[in-house]
Amino acid sequence: MSRKSLCVIGLLSLCLGQPLWGQGSLPPANRWIPPDALICLEVSEPREILKLLADKELSEKIQQMPFYQKQAASKGFQEFLGMVRIVEATLGTDWRSALARLTGSGITIAVCPQDTVLLIVDAEDAGMLNQLHDFFLNIARTEAQKQNRSESLEPVQLDGIDTWSFDGKEAHAIISNRLILASRPEGLQAVLDRRNGTVTSCLERLEAYRQARRAAGADRAAMVYINLNVLKQVPALAGALDQSKNNPLAALLFSGITESLRASQWLALKLRIREHTLLLNALADGRTVDPAGPAAFSLPEETGQGALPICPVPRFIGGFSFYRDLHRFYAAKDDLFPERTSALIFFENMMGIFFSGRDLTDEVLGEIQPEIRLVVAEQQYDPAIGTPQVCYPAFAAVLRLREPEQFAEVMEEAWQKALGLINFTRGQQALPGLIIDRPEHHQTKFTVAYFSTTGIEDPSRLPERFNLRPALAMVGEFLILSSTEQLARDLIEALDAERQRPVRPMAQVHSLVEIDGGQLASILKANYQTFVRKNMVDEGKTQEQAEAAIDVLITLVGLIDRLRLEVGSRRGLARADLEVRLNLP
Repeated sequence: MSRKSLCVIGLLSLCLGQPLWGQGSLPPANRWIPPDALICLEVSEPREILKLLADKELSEKIQQMPFYQKQAASKGFQEFLGMVRIVEATLGTDWRSALARLTGSGITIAVCPQDTVLLIVDAEDAGMLNQLHDFFLNIARTEAQKQNRSESLEPVQLDGIDTWSFDGKEAHAIISNRLILASRPEGLQAVLDRRNGTVTSCLERLEAYRQARRAAGADRAAMVYINLNVLKQVPALAGALDQSKNNPLAALLFSGITESLRASQWLALKLRIREHTLLLNALADGRTVDPAGPAAFSLPEETGQGALPICPVPRFIGGFSFYRDLHRFYAAKDDLFPERTSALIFFENMMGIFFSGRDLTDEVLGEIQPEIRLVVAEQQYDPAIGTPQVCYPAFAAVLRLREPEQFAEVMEEAWQKALGLINFTRGQQALPGLIIDRPEHHQTKFTVAYFSTTGIEDPSRLPERFNLRPALAMVGEFLILSSTEQLARDLIEALDAERQRPVRPMAQVHSLVEIDGGQLASILKANYQTFVRKNMVDEGKTQEQAEAAIDVLITLVGLIDRLRLEVGSRRGLARADLEVRLNLP
């Protein structure tokens, strides 16, 4: 059978999925799945997903994008569309209606040991399912005759069921309204053994799977069950979970997550759809962090503690908010990193210089509260200065201090020492240095450093260093460390507003991420040629290939209006909640 034909049947079969609770006498599909399945995808409301995927506004938006138009003009894409039209004519309906009737009662996809993948599709229209199978069977027989192997496409009886294989590797069967397809004949046999009762063990009876289903609840369009006990034995995953033991930055950012996964037997992903918004919840049965363990620095100690909401600023691209007790983190460094890296030792030595020999753990990090916020925003360049040839986004950290009046000057001194070191190093290389200024905004005096434009001939193509105009400011108990003066000013205004109307921590949330897809796409477009050149150099691609890759990236990012991810715990379970709002009218 040709690849194009397999592509079409794969599209029609795999677009949607979940186990059917059966039509007639068929049992739930999860009763036919082996209990040692590594991953099982179930979609209980395929029509909700189809409604979103086949949304007219979404289709029109995609068709207007440069990437789609380039692909639509290709020979392969036109052949694919031609095959789809033939299938529509054969089934007597359009592809959207066909997908709904072929998959409307659900699909289950299970990844099992020994490279076995199972696909169980429950159609609403059994007649259409058989009609589609006959269509592709005839195509496969025609092509097989050309290769003198037509006998391989005759059905084989297993347990009284006709089974087929189009390529000699996969095996499939149709029982009533249910299509069963396995990547290996042994996988299909395992399903039939459970159907006829020869084997009674199944995924449905596995206690970990039942716990995951109960945690996910019934209100879902789809669910993924992941057997972590088995997956954690995979060297690549085990290495990823353990890498924080040797990587201070990974430990700081991901400890709450990796600790939970290490202690969990299962992970459940639950998908819901609300209009043009996707809601994905991840739940695991392991506790987030051991309160007595070295990674407890990421665990809010009290019920009402947690990360703070992200600061809203103009041209917002993305933001991160963490609950991380830096004092407890660094105090536990000997337990977290028994073999400290040279980078960590260098960091300690540099901090000793900047903070005049103060103890890094108690006298520096001990002055910083656990609520840490990071903000990334697109820059709006001052026409009086000019625009860099390559435009970078601005970024800033907002730290909450325990004793702001005493520690503010310590931070100011350390910041100016860092600028002095930069200027000294650049001076040795005969490069321009930074000039320090003390402007005022919203009655807050802050420090900013900038590069002079003296001698610059073309202000429309400034060197990359003009993306930086580092600033330090104090607003109440909050310290701002920003890469640009503009973002510092915006944060001063945002924190002033917070002081008028204080924000509350998000209880038991230790990590928060927000991304604005439109602004991110804007910064990608602004640096389109730079990304294309980098892709050509790094990946060895032609310009056309590099442009296609960047177009895909911009297309995908542009489809997202807003993305929000919260990670923490709830009702004793580790939990992550992802909300993706699509960019549709």
